[in-house]
Amino acid sequence: MTTEKKSLTQITDDIYQVRLPLPYALNHVNCYLLRGDDGWTIIDTGLNTSQGRAGWQAAFDTLGIGPDDIDQIILTHVHPDHYGMAGWLQEWCGATVWLSPREAELAKQVWVHGDLVNITAEIFAVAGIPRDTAQKAGMAATETQRLTLPHPQTLKLLEPGTVLDIGQRHFKAIHAPGHSDGQLIFYDAEDRLLLSGDQVLIKITPNIGLWSFTEADPLGRYLASLRELATLEVRMALPGHGSVINSWQGRLAELQQHHAERLEKMLAAVNDTGVTPYQVSDHIFNFAGLSMHEVRFAVVETMAHLEYLVDRQRLHREKNGVWLYRQI
Repeated sequence: MTTEKKSLTQITDDIYQVRLPLPYALNHVNCYLLRGDDGWTIIDTGLNTSQGRAGWQAAFDTLGIGPDDIDQIILTHVHPDHYGMAGWLQEWCGATVWLSPREAELAKQVWVHGDLVNITAEIFAVAGIPRDTAQKAGMAATETQRLTLPHPQTLKLLEPGTVLDIGQRHFKAIHAPGHSDGQLIFYDAEDRLLLSGDQVLIKITPNIGLWSFTEADPLGRYLASLRELATLEVRMALPGHGSVINSWQGRLAELQQHHAERLEKMLAAVNDTGVTPYQVSDHIFNFAGLSMHEVRFAVVETMAHLEYLVDRQRLHREKNGVWLYRQI
């Protein structure tokens, strides 16, 4: 039985979901509060906006949580809607922020030191995207970067395979790559409960993108992760967006089918004379109805799928400035 009050939902006796607003088409992120013997654990933090901060304050007020009651902050990954308020929360409560080693690297590379205009321009240039569109997308990314300030001052690394004791629960940290290189999700085998981050969502598919800083073959690694996760017995999964997942195997099968169909559409959009990622992406997603934020994700998702097909010798790609893909 669950009880709800505004953005706060009680999932179990010891787990609360905190739904925080986002200024995008995907208009919310789910964060979690877990009650433990030594205090509360925060899982993911939201984007640092006034609405997000108000959401946390309302949750803390409802549950009677003060700064000294927060034991630790754990991040599944460092995409801005999960990482963005980690520093703000740490300033408030003084708790250590935990994340995987790879995600710690990405936080420094992208949010702390990254030039988001150039990072976006670099991938957009090889995608064949017009310079003015690339510039607008880069500026939109810079605005998102601002919403990750302040950055956490104290970080500790959480290795995949680590078992975390939170209250009476024992969660195993599982490496779940593809959406983000070092994403961790957390499995309580005794209760068959999974904090699934952005790896498995109920109604939408997580963005699987290829950036200049992304490890090779993100889609291949994501699909391999789904196969591994299918071996888990999951009664309930708590995702980073959307509703609770009660049909674990069914949802995994839907995600696998989605990407199989998307790959076939990508393959069909490539001809014998050569097309750019921009052309394929516009054909699949129709940029006319997308914001600059959404265009960025559409392009890098297209490139991840095209590169998957190249790696498996179903397409040919030429790297000569702009990448061109041809049928084999």
